[in-house]
Amino acid sequence: MKNEVKAEVDEIVASGGRRPHLCVLLVGKDAARISSESIKLPESTSQKTLLQVIDKLNKNQEVDGILVQLPVPGHINERSVCNAIDPSKDVDGFHTVNIGRFCADQQAFVPATPAGVMEIIRRTADATTTICHRYTPPEQLTVFTKTADILVVATGIPNLITADMVKEGVAVIDIGINRIKDEKTGKIKLVGDVDFEGVSKKASYITPVPGGVGPITVAMLMKNTMKAYRKEINFD
Repeated sequence: MKNEVKAEVDEIVASGGRRPHLCVLLVGKDAARISSESIKLPESTSQKTLLQVIDKLNKNQEVDGILVQLPVPGHINERSVCNAIDPSKDVDGFHTVNIGRFCADQQAFVPATPAGVMEIIRRTADATTTICHRYTPPEQLTVFTKTADILVVATGIPNLITADMVKEGVAVIDIGINRIKDEKTGKIKLVGDVDFEGVSKKASYITPVPGGVGPITVAMLMKNTMKAYRKEINFD
């Protein structure tokens, strides 16, 4: 996917065009970030100042995509920030215009993580979807997970899905990112919502945490930025 975006960019540059430009705003300290131009603002930054920065980027014709790294500090209203971004530059797909257009089956920027999951499935398979959630009773949840050919997990519960809950040959996409204490080392480590060690012995395909869906999310963000650059979505 990154190679596909690179080929598009190379073609644009070779024909004399400017490179697509993504701007990422980080307010305070956050471990998650991508490789791009970053505007770092202190945690004490007021909501008014942040909105002014976003407005300036909205008006900058050299900026194609804008992403505000979430979460923002508690004194800033997250929804106000997401809605301050020009929908045509909202490559994270969090503006209510993009959310609404997506729900209405219209062209829209789709958030990069679910878009990445769909890209994985689209390139390898098709499926009928069944939805459970973190409050589905365990015995009922197991009924559904055991019948799944493709299992996409995003609950925020470490190691929720264990080997006895899946069938042989299942394909597993683990979106969970949980920080837990390693009992052996005492250090904090990242784990998914799936017991990777156990489930990987039965799965035909499984994404690890970290290093699985994360890089695909970044790739989809680049693809969304390319869409914004090419103005493929008409917001008029």
